[in-house]
Amino acid sequence: MSNDNIISRRGLFMKMGILFNGLVATALAVPIVGFVLSSVTRGRANAYLSWVPLGSVSEFPEGETRLATFRNPYVTPSDGKTVDTACWVRRVAGEEFQVFAVNCAHLGCPVRWFPQSGLFMCPCHGGAYYRDGSRASGPPERGLFEYPHKIENGLITIQAGELPTPGLSAGLTGKNPSCA
Repeated sequence: MSNDNIISRRGLFMKMGILFNGLVATALAVPIVGFVLSSVTRGRANAYLSWVPLGSVSEFPEGETRLATFRNPYVTPSDGKTVDTACWVRRVAGEEFQVFAVNCAHLGCPVRWFPQSGLFMCPCHGGAYYRDGSRASGPPERGLFEYPHKIENGLITIQAGELPTPGLSAGLTGKNPSCA
């Protein structure tokens, strides 16, 4: 028997190590690739761009701010009640509305509306916002996030699937950053 066909102990362990590492890499790659491609493979590629109705324009009296809920269009079957999301709808005058995300721009705690003082208040760190969503005081560096909205056939609808996060210039402009 020749020495060319004999594998050394080191060579055996090297081949077993390469095989094991290949199996682990495959096991890790499958769910990662599945996650990255899930929005395309499930047919939800543009679900976050959907327009979601909040209700009739008549449900929001002029000069008042009300809490409205909607179903997030970007969902999976396991999401449960978390797909029901809230927002603050302010009817300024006539057909002019502002729709704010319920989350504080500081760390995302839910803000509450206090009509007596005309302020949105964050219970977590004391952030306060004026009725138009601009920053009043506290740790937030910017105003509340606003959803893009439109009125069609007497219904107010918002583009709600995208998470409210600031753009690059949100803190610099002093304006309420849009969710889009």
